[in-house]
Amino acid sequence: MPDAVPTSPARRRFLQLAGGGCLAAALGGFYGCGKRGPVPIASHVWPGYEFMFLARKMGWLTADEATLVETGSATESLQALGDGKVIGAALTLDETLRGIQMGVPLSVVLLFDVSTGGDALMARPHIPDLAGLKGARIGVEATGLGALMLASILQKAGLSRREVHVVDVPVDAHLKVWNAGAVDAIVSYDPVLKRIQAAGGVRLFDSREIPNKIFDVLAVHREHAAGYRRQLTRLIRAHFLGLRAWQVNPVDTAYRLSQRLGVKAEEVGELYRGLDLPDLLFNRHMLTPPHPLLSNAATEIATITGLPTSLITDSLFTPDYLPVDVE
Repeated sequence: MPDAVPTSPARRRFLQLAGGGCLAAALGGFYGCGKRGPVPIASHVWPGYEFMFLARKMGWLTADEATLVETGSATESLQALGDGKVIGAALTLDETLRGIQMGVPLSVVLLFDVSTGGDALMARPHIPDLAGLKGARIGVEATGLGALMLASILQKAGLSRREVHVVDVPVDAHLKVWNAGAVDAIVSYDPVLKRIQAAGGVRLFDSREIPNKIFDVLAVHREHAAGYRRQLTRLIRAHFLGLRAWQVNPVDTAYRLSQRLGVKAEEVGELYRGLDLPDLLFNRHMLTPPHPLLSNAATEIATITGLPTSLITDSLFTPDYLPVDVE
């Protein structure tokens, strides 16, 4: 399994400031102590996260409510959290647990989506099945979702990690290393996944084979999120407004989503076919204690990826920042 991320000087400084109750000083000078501006949230490109950006484009999310910090990968988003540059980040549940292990106290305040095929292992045509991965070079974002996918893939293939060569590759470099022939297989996700498939990749495994394991979530710094309660609630409401636009008028919304997703408007719908998109009611049901499905999923994820189950506490999930409605 990937080693724990070392605590950098910047991260140690973040934790010292957080402990002293002045996170603002760690946020690159955005805010002064005791003063609240827009909540800074990190996110890389992923279909489930894009409704926040759609809401910003449509004016449903204003500059004084949230600053969406665009990153190239989940690894970058975790780094931004660790360095105190953001209050929250769009991550998978397993990445959230990894962030807690890094020393950043996180709580899940929103379920963006549940992956039902949007994450997959793509292989060269000469690898016919999972058993054929023995000795192969597998590209994976080791500090992101890839760690969970890889562990599940090896388990199903009956292979140990020692029997493959793991190449740590952030998602924004997946297509580059694939085209360069630097890997034999790669764990990736849309929209990059579609480009790898177009470049000859063959799907051998995807998130349909590990149901209710890959949850994309908004994770926020547990100790400081309360100071941004209004902004976070407005951000979450804006996400649901974007989701409703997609459900009510998918053709027009596809054109608006296509630029950031980097695909043609007519291809946008394909990216969402591998995702379940929970509404506000489902979010409230899932995030309200005792939330057995999420807690059980987190425990299984920790077991699969070698993370301590002690990371899973009652404060891991909360409905406290959900809006009353989306009107």
